[in-house]
Amino acid sequence: MKIYVDGMGGDNSPVEIVKGCVLAVNEYDIGLTIIGTYEIIEKELSKYKYNKSKIEIINATEIIKNDDEPALAIKRKKDSSIVVGMNLVRDNNNAVLISAGNTGALLAGGLLKIGRIKGILRPALAPIIPTKNGPSLLIDAGANTDCKPKQLLQFAIMGSVYMEKVIGIEAPRVGLVNIGTEKNKGNDLTKETFKLLKGSNLNFIGNIETRDIPYGVTDIIVCDGFTGNVILKLIEGLSSFILHSLKENMLSTTKGKMGALLLKSSLKNFKDQFDYSEHGGAPFLGVNGGLIKAHGSSNAYAIKNAIRQGIKYLNQEVNKSISEEIKKIDISEI
Repeated sequence: MKIYVDGMGGDNSPVEIVKGCVLAVNEYDIGLTIIGTYEIIEKELSKYKYNKSKIEIINATEIIKNDDEPALAIKRKKDSSIVVGMNLVRDNNNAVLISAGNTGALLAGGLLKIGRIKGILRPALAPIIPTKNGPSLLIDAGANTDCKPKQLLQFAIMGSVYMEKVIGIEAPRVGLVNIGTEKNKGNDLTKETFKLLKGSNLNFIGNIETRDIPYGVTDIIVCDGFTGNVILKLIEGLSSFILHSLKENMLSTTKGKMGALLLKSSLKNFKDQFDYSEHGGAPFLGVNGGLIKAHGSSNAYAIKNAIRQGIKYLNQEVNKSISEEIKKIDISEI
């Protein structure tokens, strides 16, 4: 098992990335490799106590920035931490790369450098989102803006494998995002996808409306990448707005401040429900290797959890299970 971490990606690199790696090594007793400018990574590591044999540094002289054009950056910046990491994953059948860097570059690189699992039409980005009843997986969240029914079927299969193997949910419920719960609702894409999911061996519960997502009506939320990205951004923005408004209103008066003190623990629990760092990152499912996209503003705690996520991904042989499930379906007949 090889765990590679992009030391130069994200808003808080390399400080929080390196700290997260040290936390992971100390807590999980595993070895890992940080990819980035050697001198910078080494300087950050010197701040901490850890088993020196557990962390290796691979030098990478270039950095893919957030404003770089993804596909072009992958082709031109061959010695960037992202490209070096992807090449290592491609050449090792039991490896994962964790990065908080440029999302577009990771998606483009996943296809150009690592490639797809045999039989997978399109890989998909699958972040975990918080709900009243626990975590749900949103797939696709932006990798594919235009999709076909058989691609959504594959998204559901990959999501089911991930939720069972990594999150530990047996027979996870699959819901299809639509404008109504009736089976005849929606456009051609959702109507045809409904038929495919209904005829599959997945635990398909039918169509779901977006207003029901926060209540945890399903474990896997299936949709095209355009819709998924809109859902994800709305959830992020709305949760931030609610938390900010609560704080602003409570602290605006003396009574509010007193109430805030009494509700401090409850408010903290409420905030933790929306904390992305608890789940680490979003796997890019369908690529022929482990690839996890951590949030761009990830702190050390989030990176540590993304590494834990990567360990489970490899130990549970997620890609092998996806490959086996995809083989059971003859997509040429769909």
